[in-house]
Amino acid sequence: MDSLYVFGILSLVVASSEWLVRRTVLKHIGSALLVILLTAVVANVGLMPTGSTPERPVPAYDFVFGIVAPLSVFWLLLRVNLRAVLKAGPQLLSVFLLGSLATFLGVVAGMLVVGGSSAFGDGYAALGGMFVGTYTGGSVNFNAVALHYGVMSDGVLFGGAVVVDNIVTTFWIAVTLIVPRLVYRRQMRVANQSSSGVGAGAKVDPASNAAGERGQVREAILGIEEDTESVHPIDIAVTLAAGLLALAVSEWVEAIAAGAGVVAPSILVLTTIALIVAHTPAAKHIRGARTLGMFAVYVFLAVIGAYCDIGAMVNLGQLGWSLLVFTGVAVLVHGAIVYGLAGLFRVDPVLTSVASQANVGGATSALALARSLGRDDLVLPAVLLGSLGLAIGTYLGFLASGVVLPALGL
Repeated sequence: MDSLYVFGILSLVVASSEWLVRRTVLKHIGSALLVILLTAVVANVGLMPTGSTPERPVPAYDFVFGIVAPLSVFWLLLRVNLRAVLKAGPQLLSVFLLGSLATFLGVVAGMLVVGGSSAFGDGYAALGGMFVGTYTGGSVNFNAVALHYGVMSDGVLFGGAVVVDNIVTTFWIAVTLIVPRLVYRRQMRVANQSSSGVGAGAKVDPASNAAGERGQVREAILGIEEDTESVHPIDIAVTLAAGLLALAVSEWVEAIAAGAGVVAPSILVLTTIALIVAHTPAAKHIRGARTLGMFAVYVFLAVIGAYCDIGAMVNLGQLGWSLLVFTGVAVLVHGAIVYGLAGLFRVDPVLTSVASQANVGGATSALALARSLGRDDLVLPAVLLGSLGLAIGTYLGFLASGVVLPALGL
């Protein structure tokens, strides 16, 4: 489809989601989740493409992943306060590493449920390693394991794995958006019950106390604060220039480093530039970054929703359902372990969701989640955790493919 048309539909979905969240009962869903759901529906009824492939490329989607998503990282990092980040760092890292182990266990459990080779043939171990890699770091790890074991030569299995991966990743973004809301609504009910039981001699007004609890939850957790700014065309020009030039420099540095045999991922270079700018006086004069950053995040999430191709999975027949059961078990085991232990040790559910999303969805999805839940302090850790996942995901994937899954004799 024409890129102008695709961008027009993506923008319309974002605008519609924001309007619905502000004006209707759908405010309880939140803009981020609604953007994903609406785009998935629009794509699956045929009004826009369901994903981009080498055979059927969608330049608009490739542009979003290659340009818009990195720009959102830069713009949103301009609001980062490193002192707040350091407070969340150790705990967030612990949950992320727990999530990596939980992913590994989930993939093993998924293979046991579907029967391994009986469902996927001799390539079952490689397939398991691919999903350990992608649900620890991202698609880079997924493809690295697939290339090594030649899974790409089996077009049906590889293509089916990609389709189901997109569907399950979309589902998990929804889960990580919903869980913190459910937890905090429960806490609000408990707070209301506690406030209603305050004795007559107490100096606390139950109504105002309950209202205060609700207000704190809504402002701090649900991410519903107004993402609006008063900007001038000069502000937009400066913000765009800063983001585009930073992105260009990060890609140049990556290319130059690669020529010298050094690995310097552009996303880490871009993060470094953003942090330097954020802690200089110049950052005060970059207005509009919050608004542009959130729009870019919503467009990115919309494309994630568009990749949720239900028709393609159904067309895979039994293989598609086996893949869906396998990956579904994998992420559910991951979620049960991560949320279960985090709840046991009273870890912030938003922090837990961001760490889990860094595992399953990667850096940009985790950043989008952190910002959608109103936690600017978790934006930078989300990006860094995503980079850590890329670093360790392939190793864990090869451990699963070459050692653990074959040892099970499935």
